[in-house]
Amino acid sequence: MDKTDRYKEAGVDIDEGNRFVELIKPAVKRTFRPEVATDIGGFGAMFRMDTSRYKKPLLVSSTDGVGTKLKISFMAKKYDTVGIDLVAMSVNDLVVQGAEPLFFLDYFATGKLESADAAEVVNGISDGCVQAGCALIGGETAEMAGFYDPGEFDLAGFAVGVVDEDKVIDGKSIAPGDVIIGLESSGIHSNGYSLVRKIIFEQMGLKVEDKLPGMDKNVGEELLTPTRIYVKAALAMAATGGVKGFVHITGGGFYENIPRILPEGLLARIQKDSFKVPPIFNVLQENGNVSEAEMYRVFNMGIGFVAIVDPEKAEEIIKTADETGEKALIIGKIEKTAEASHVIME
Repeated sequence: MDKTDRYKEAGVDIDEGNRFVELIKPAVKRTFRPEVATDIGGFGAMFRMDTSRYKKPLLVSSTDGVGTKLKISFMAKKYDTVGIDLVAMSVNDLVVQGAEPLFFLDYFATGKLESADAAEVVNGISDGCVQAGCALIGGETAEMAGFYDPGEFDLAGFAVGVVDEDKVIDGKSIAPGDVIIGLESSGIHSNGYSLVRKIIFEQMGLKVEDKLPGMDKNVGEELLTPTRIYVKAALAMAATGGVKGFVHITGGGFYENIPRILPEGLLARIQKDSFKVPPIFNVLQENGNVSEAEMYRVFNMGIGFVAIVDPEKAEEIIKTADETGEKALIIGKIEKTAEASHVIME
């Protein structure tokens, strides 16, 4: 038995890894931008920076994962949508500062590589990159025998974007009277899944193929709905010149995320009846005995992205967002406060 066979016997199949690379090449190449300077398979990926477009370019980076939403993927044996989630969680954070995502890298780790399943994941990552307009230029596939349970894996993503220094969106100019615009979410997105799994599977006793009460989708379909990618809408909104701050509503919901960009002495007053709460959140709240305050602190409740804008530009910005395919609506306003910056939901 040669060394390669002994390595396979120990749990790592080099040939399967090579098959995986061949399977994902078309998905990766369809994301390439003109600036990509290397092909898939090298030790490092190169990307040409078009400095003619920027006076003082700033690179913006972000990294994230999908979290325990992956558990639902394993249960349903559906692997493509979590790739979209992976991209979304990083690029939505980049665009908050007005940055255009340029390229993305992924890290895929598993105990035993199954090329077909892993290729589904990468196809999803490719879909997410196409939606965000960024190139999937590299990644790492780690086969770690004995480290993960059979059929399970972990994902991490890394994104880099660019913004001109004088066009950075940082919230510093936010003032009383500014309008808060919300962009609708596609559902739970990728946060709060430890609580979601406890309620759906432990307390309600449902399986991934079961129908959710009062809903047309089954558990797997609803819980694996991918996170919306807001890049195109956000960049278009920013181009109007009226955006003062962006917020990605992720872990921490409204209460934790919006104050991150508010200057001292300001609060965000959100009108809860200004937007529709998707049915899945009602299912979770009612069956999990979760308080309304906690729901808005853990989940996006139907608003996945927020823009704080000049009131004179609000109508134009809403129209701009709608033209990109997003549903935008006014959900609140900015006011003065003598307390620390915070959010009021009413």
